[in-house]
Amino acid sequence: MTLQETLKAIAAVSTDSIKRILMKHDAREPIYGAKVADLKVILKKIKNDQQLALQLYDSGVYDAQYLAGLMADGSKMTPAQLDKWARTANSHGISQSTVVWVAAEHPDAWKLGLEWIEDKNENVASSGWNLVSGLTSLKPDAELDIPQLRKLLKRVEKDIHKAPNWVRYTMNNFVIHLGTYVEALHEEAVEVARRIGLVSVNVGDTACKVPVAEEYIGAARKRGPKKKKTLKC
Repeated sequence: MTLQETLKAIAAVSTDSIKRILMKHDAREPIYGAKVADLKVILKKIKNDQQLALQLYDSGVYDAQYLAGLMADGSKMTPAQLDKWARTANSHGISQSTVVWVAAEHPDAWKLGLEWIEDKNENVASSGWNLVSGLTSLKPDAELDIPQLRKLLKRVEKDIHKAPNWVRYTMNNFVIHLGTYVEALHEEAVEVARRIGLVSVNVGDTACKVPVAEEYIGAARKRGPKKKKTLKC
């Protein structure tokens, strides 16, 4: 399928009601309004087309960027391409999910995550925190830089309540991931979660809630969390 054929396929399964919901969650024009389930049907026809994935993302269309994240093989992208994705995401939703899914597949994912965390752009910094978080759920603990993660955990405790809106959200997610997936830092993460308490995030005109980190970690540990094979969903 060509870029235009794929965009037409996305438009054909889109509805105004889904578009309104997505826009309440910060998605911006251009946006069609396709359900993820319908995007995955399209994905089956084009899942190995790396060039098309890049073209879809460059279109700036929210739905196309989401689909591109499901399609693209991040290991085949350059750090510069991934950085471009982080900086041209349609919304914080794309920044915190699509960009992260693909970047996590790259050999330099850890380095990218640490660089993005320091960025002044709120969406890029959010991508960084979620990328580092995602890697803790993918990689065996023996492959993780535990001292660096501990330093970041201390930083979160110190800075979370004064960080930009969506950085607060992804910092909270970082604490949850350490407490859930990294055995060596579980107790420390729980203690930090307890001390930071409820994290205030403006989620706009939605019913979304910010997870209470200590409670979420406890519930996740009861389920017996296992390392993931991919972040894509």
